[in-house]
Amino acid sequence: SVQDGSSNNAKTLSSLQVDERRAPLKSWANACGPKECWQSVVDESRMALIKMEPERRWVCIWSSACVSPLMLSSPPFCGADGCMEESVFLYPHGLQGLHSLQALVPSLLRREVEMALEKLDLIFDHTYAWELFLDMMESQKHHTLSNADLPQHFTDATRAILVDWLIQVHEMMHFQDETLYLAIHLLNRSLRQVKVTTANLQLLGIVCLFIAAKKEECLLPEVSELCSLMDHTYTKHQLLRMERKVLSVLKFDLSYCPPLHFLLLFASIARCSDKVVWMGRYLLELSLFEGQCVVFLPSQLAGAALCLARQVLQEPPTPEGEAAWCLAFSIHIGSEMVLLSIMRILASAAAKAQTQDTCATFIKFSSPETMHVSRHPALNIATGVLDVWS
Repeated sequence: SVQDGSSNNAKTLSSLQVDERRAPLKSWANACGPKECWQSVVDESRMALIKMEPERRWVCIWSSACVSPLMLSSPPFCGADGCMEESVFLYPHGLQGLHSLQALVPSLLRREVEMALEKLDLIFDHTYAWELFLDMMESQKHHTLSNADLPQHFTDATRAILVDWLIQVHEMMHFQDETLYLAIHLLNRSLRQVKVTTANLQLLGIVCLFIAAKKEECLLPEVSELCSLMDHTYTKHQLLRMERKVLSVLKFDLSYCPPLHFLLLFASIARCSDKVVWMGRYLLELSLFEGQCVVFLPSQLAGAALCLARQVLQEPPTPEGEAAWCLAFSIHIGSEMVLLSIMRILASAAAKAQTQDTCATFIKFSSPETMHVSRHPALNIATGVLDVWS
């Protein structure tokens, strides 16, 4: 069972040393964002290609210091006749309008996206950075599920126990963060497409982690080691057979852009502090336990986690920081209602994280390396803070 297997999560792996399990390439997802002072960069040659109307809307957002980060529309402004014009959404067509996204945003945003992706080591050459970003925004709509319903013989509590155990195994093996998010994504899809009994739920979980590691890691554990982590409840043959079954049902579709990538991208553009980024990463990982979060876009989860992190920490704002924050959130796709819904889910999860049996993420983010963000006292009243703010 999952609980029996969790008692063995402290076992060390015999065949490989801990340091050897780390990928030799630097993982850009472990970066905490840039620390340089913000500077606006405007490319005059590109500005001429931008239509006047979208640019005027952008100037309104950029020049207003009191714009709520939740609002995706520009504030009212005076027209030529002196009347107040009605605010208009920057992306009125949602995801369907992504083909014209380049024409809607100013060159400043494009330059910031290119710089952020390059600084996060996602690319070596920023020539195709904007195209990569557009692909991230377009492909993310394929990474959500239509509903949060699980098969009748599974419950959200059972799934949360499994996710908690997988996080512990992931930590013990020192896998990259992308591996965890991909594994939970594969688990969410597999639970709805693979016929599996409750007795084999732990086997399904470790197989999803194993498949994710094959895609993201440079070094892999032996199958026998994975069996030992489950106290040899399952054989090597059963594990490999389940792996073939999962890959066949999912049609070998392992593509996924995790919400962590969006969070780090937003944080880099917004010039967020290290503590805000760690708090956002903590809240974002808590979303893995919440089955209802599978229906939201990765960019929406990332934006909500980062926004809630700022509200919890209440760091003193600066004009440069607020301007950069507005710039970062101009690329967030989703309504204010959706964003608030996710923030409430995350706030509730953070308030009960310490008291739950599934507390692997709470322990993980209570270390000095993560700036003890999971123990921040404001998280206990995060829901109340959110009510006052909204």
